[in-house]
Amino acid sequence: MDKIIVKDFEIFANHGVFQEEKVLGQKFIVSLELDISTREAALTGDLTRSVNYGELCHKIENEIQKESYDLIETVAEKIAEFILLEYPLVKGVKVNLKKPWAPILRHLEYVAVEIYRKRSRAFIALGSNMGDKQKNLLDAIDKIKASKHTKVEKVSSFITTEPWGYLDQDKFLNGVIEVDTILPPKELVRFLLNIEKELKRERIIKWGPRTIDLDVILYDDLITEDEEILLPHPRMQDRMFVLEPLAEIAPYLMHPVLHKRIIQLKEELENREKNMEGYNGKKPRGI
Repeated sequence: MDKIIVKDFEIFANHGVFQEEKVLGQKFIVSLELDISTREAALTGDLTRSVNYGELCHKIENEIQKESYDLIETVAEKIAEFILLEYPLVKGVKVNLKKPWAPILRHLEYVAVEIYRKRSRAFIALGSNMGDKQKNLLDAIDKIKASKHTKVEKVSSFITTEPWGYLDQDKFLNGVIEVDTILPPKELVRFLLNIEKELKRERIIKWGPRTIDLDVILYDDLITEDEEILLPHPRMQDRMFVLEPLAEIAPYLMHPVLHKRIIQLKEELENREKNMEGYNGKKPRGI
């Protein structure tokens, strides 16, 4: 990935734990590395296909002078978030924020915080089998769209499916969406859990009836073992209600563990279900 680099840009602002820092202010030094493809801008001379770094510096200065924060960690986060939200062409940003006048009563060159933040592509499976199922799915999508940090890129068709796991319940309406998000995985999960709560999701029976179910099934090529979010979703390859809508919007996406494309996983599951149907004399309701 190409980079645009801004090094040691000085800003005077009022950040710090001590009241004197908030009142008197002090110098901060910002360095940035933006991950962005510069080729199209280079070939066409079109500045809109890149980032106007002069404009960027002025906007960052205005942004971090609007409010006073105790920690430079917070200031660095605000800078990274602002860049990713303001400039969609930027895929990632490294922010180095120096505080040369840090009040520690000792000689030092500076105190600094350096962070890297990026935008990610995630796929979210949606399901509902209570009330107005289609409205539930659309309401959840609208709430995701209304957030500033997560953009809905693609929406699959909705399909009616048999229940999975706990079978004594109504059929589901399922779909998958692709999102562009600046939230890390755990924060994305928590954001979706809040939407479920707003839409009256109740967790009474495992795999039981629910107004809405929102599951992160893939997040970039990330593989995790964290119980709060297992990635990729450990059972997605066994669930046609995930693979069918996912194959509609991302058929050639590669599963990071199985190293197979989604369309291949769908075909393999179809073949397994056909074999089970032939063996049992009926189509299986759950795997």
